[in-house]
Amino acid sequence: MTEKTHAVPNGVIHYWMNDFQPGRAVLVFLPGLTADHRLFDKQVEAFESTYNLLAWDAPGHGKSRPFVMDFTLAQKAAWLHAILQAEGITAPVLVGQSVGGYLSQAYIQAYPGEVRGFVSIDSAPLKRKYMSDKEFWMLNHMAPVYSAMPWKMLRNAAAQGIGITEYAQQNMREMVAQYSRDEFCGLMKHGFIMLAGAIGADLGYDITCPCILLCGEHDKTGATKRYNPMWAAGEHLPLTWVKDAGHNSNADNPAFVNAKIEKFVAGLPGLRTGLQGRLTP
Repeated sequence: MTEKTHAVPNGVIHYWMNDFQPGRAVLVFLPGLTADHRLFDKQVEAFESTYNLLAWDAPGHGKSRPFVMDFTLAQKAAWLHAILQAEGITAPVLVGQSVGGYLSQAYIQAYPGEVRGFVSIDSAPLKRKYMSDKEFWMLNHMAPVYSAMPWKMLRNAAAQGIGITEYAQQNMREMVAQYSRDEFCGLMKHGFIMLAGAIGADLGYDITCPCILLCGEHDKTGATKRYNPMWAAGEHLPLTWVKDAGHNSNADNPAFVNAKIEKFVAGLPGLRTGLQGRLTP
């Protein structure tokens, strides 16, 4: 994977791509809050020889810092769109974990018809109707809870709360280790505010492309495990529980998740190649 950059007014976004080959589907990996592109190491390892891949460090995360954290989810989607356009990528398959799944929905909302498929991993719906008033209030007031925790406890909670395997927990520990306490808490605060703003806007967020929902059967982050059956039933989307997995199910059980991604992509409409071998509609 080759590291590349894209400058925006708030900072510089870093992302990684493999050697794109004509006729291959493009998978765009979007990690969740406080995680970076390394969250998808097991997916890159499995797919780098069969798919065209792009993985980013979201604004303010990983190498995409320093970054001015005053942007909305819609702006974040616009920056991702600009990167894909700059690389000549159209009709990507978005693979979004947690907040990366929220971003995917915002992207589909902003750029209808441009996404070929969406794989949600331990994410939840952006539609306001799925969230209770109490949950929406808590989303707007969670930041002080994290800020009040001792830093060592917070780091341990971040790792132990998202995975049940040693690999998933260590993967998260390594990603969290790059932040100072203030940076980490700032990311959490901005993430909650950004999501509350998007959900409070009460937009359609209709998923107009093929989609699958994957959720760890031991996911304990927020109400993710409760939201997914509601989301699946309300939007008529297929839901698969990932066995032996928590919130970062793609790290806990990569073989299972990779197989589901591969089957999903194989079932999408046929490909034709275009600019620089990128996938085109």
